[in-house]
Amino acid sequence: MISVIIPTYNRQTMLAEALASVCAQTLQPSEVLVIDDGSTDQTVELVRSMAGQTSLPVRYFHQPNRGPATARNVGIKMAKGPYLAFLDSDDCWEKQKLATQFQAMRSAPDFLISHTRETWYRRGVRLNQKKIHQPPHGMIFTQCLRLCCVGMSTVLVDKRFFMHCGWFDESLRCCEDYDLWLRGSLAHPFLLVDEPLTIKRGGRTDQVSACYRQGMDRFRIQALARLLCHPGLSENHRRLVRDELKRRCLIYGDGCSKHGRTSEGGHYGRLIRWAEQARPHA
Repeated sequence: MISVIIPTYNRQTMLAEALASVCAQTLQPSEVLVIDDGSTDQTVELVRSMAGQTSLPVRYFHQPNRGPATARNVGIKMAKGPYLAFLDSDDCWEKQKLATQFQAMRSAPDFLISHTRETWYRRGVRLNQKKIHQPPHGMIFTQCLRLCCVGMSTVLVDKRFFMHCGWFDESLRCCEDYDLWLRGSLAHPFLLVDEPLTIKRGGRTDQVSACYRQGMDRFRIQALARLLCHPGLSENHRRLVRDELKRRCLIYGDGCSKHGRTSEGGHYGRLIRWAEQARPHA
């Protein structure tokens, strides 16, 4: 019933641990799809070796480096199961993750998507999460505006979700999950499986969030600007999106100006003015 999708790029050691956590699941998935986003290390040899040591069907796909959004979309297209579970190659799952989450979704058939709590580690040290980072349940659009409150490696989703909400935006090299959860939460509730079933490991320079840390908000602004023209927005949602877009533009534009990037800062000033007049596309 469940296809596991793992995008990866030059992470053979951590990928081995991620794959091992999938193989150890008490509820085994029907297949594992490893989408290699242009790795230059020994990723292919690792996957072939591990595939030979498990009864799970492990399928390997290689593509030129195009980013995690494209890699996940390839996985969605290739997956055979009606349910999809996403696991970033630097994260892991607790053994009962799929079993607990799948049972929760079968018991709540009105939900097309679910997520779990996470245990966070930074450079091997466990972190305490702030209240703002506690994952929400139900109609979570307002929470999704301020931050990406659904961990990518926590998600189990019915394939029909993508038919309703669209796929990952491949023009976004970062924050593509923020964009999709915003679009998805406009009309769909998110089921929170209130257990820490996902292990998130951060604090490394090879992470996409670290690579784009200095300019991450520009991707969120891009997502918000597109959403502002979404024909499915209610007037209340439109007001919330406009306010959040303006807030982020002010902060990011001010930062650009302070660092001598006056032209870029001016762009975000113009974007604020545009937001006041923006209307949905037909």
